[in-house]
Amino acid sequence: MADAVESMARRFALLAPHLTELQQRLWLGVEASELGSGGVGVVAEAVSVATDTVRRGRAEALGVGVEVPAMGRSRRPGGGRKRAEAHDADLVTALELLIEPTTRGDPGSPLRWTTLSTRNLAKALTEQGHRVSEFVVRRLLKQLGYSLQANAKDLEGKQHPDRDAQFRYLAEQSTGYLDAGDPVISIDTKKKELVGQFRNGGQELSKKGEPEKVNVHDFPDKELGKVSPYGVYDIAADDALVSVGTDHDTAQFAVASIGRWWNLIGKTRYPDTSNLLISADGGGSNGSRVRLFKVELAKLAATTGLTITVCHLPPGTSKWNKIEHRLFCFISMNWRGRPLTSHEVIISTINATTNAAGLRVRAELDTDPYPTGIQIPPEAIKTLESTGILVRHDFHGEWNYTVYPSKPDTPAKG
Repeated sequence: MADAVESMARRFALLAPHLTELQQRLWLGVEASELGSGGVGVVAEAVSVATDTVRRGRAEALGVGVEVPAMGRSRRPGGGRKRAEAHDADLVTALELLIEPTTRGDPGSPLRWTTLSTRNLAKALTEQGHRVSEFVVRRLLKQLGYSLQANAKDLEGKQHPDRDAQFRYLAEQSTGYLDAGDPVISIDTKKKELVGQFRNGGQELSKKGEPEKVNVHDFPDKELGKVSPYGVYDIAADDALVSVGTDHDTAQFAVASIGRWWNLIGKTRYPDTSNLLISADGGGSNGSRVRLFKVELAKLAATTGLTITVCHLPPGTSKWNKIEHRLFCFISMNWRGRPLTSHEVIISTINATTNAAGLRVRAELDTDPYPTGIQIPPEAIKTLESTGILVRHDFHGEWNYTVYPSKPDTPAKG
């Protein structure tokens, strides 16, 4: 008897994974029936299942008082354990109240100051008298259309009433310059980067289990410090010069980067031009309110002989600057997951940046000092205006202005 039971248990263990729930019950029921009186308990203990399962399987096999499930089913319709919401009619409503945005702001909500995790939700529901597990909460959330979501930067805040008009004005200026064969550049500073064995976001292919080791803490290296990549993107040519500065990101650095682009690329590509249009953000080292930026542009205009027109993007719209999604994003993708261990690595990686459309990038290291704290008095700007070197456009002159190499004989564009 014992040997037969052990043999049956071994056979069941081998074949059970390949049988449906109904087939398992029927087999166990037949085995119990063959053993006779007490067979249900013997079979249940041998294969570690509930006696009710064996008893039901025996009844189904013998057709005694039990309806056998239809073909393709393991249980008859309505069989099996009822779901939590079937026993607790208020469970789903209680869960929805906990996760409603209006409830999050309610000081009386139990989840006002906690993360909306399945564990915290299950705990809060249990405290309200609803017997529920994390698994059930997860299932109900999925049914209700909820999933884990990260914050999305989509709110631009208060918009200037002339925001769209400024974009149209910038587009008109750009079209005019491009049609005339004059250069149009988009400028900005990419975020500062730590130089050294530091973690860089993203992933790079490497042998499994052999990630590149980086420093645990992001304390800047005293010798290498940080770099400020300043980009000058030529819209018509789809290429750029990136000045990798090792000192401060100031207006002097910004204008020096523009001058470097002109000397290395611009004057060769546009030998017959005397006009340059710059599209820039409203803030930062090249911001519309930075007086030093205008003073340095006047020096650049005098040195190069260029008439430089600047159109700043309206407040809160820096993400629409063309350099962001035509240059900087591709640089970030090119060095993702790769520590920027030295200036040489940074320069080489930027130089190797391209995209499917044929983007070309050139990087230059700028080790010149750019001190902070240089104060330009308002009178300096008034002098530039009174001499006709700085001419503000009729439309939002605080955003749109032209800098001449000397007093102009003709009115400013725009």
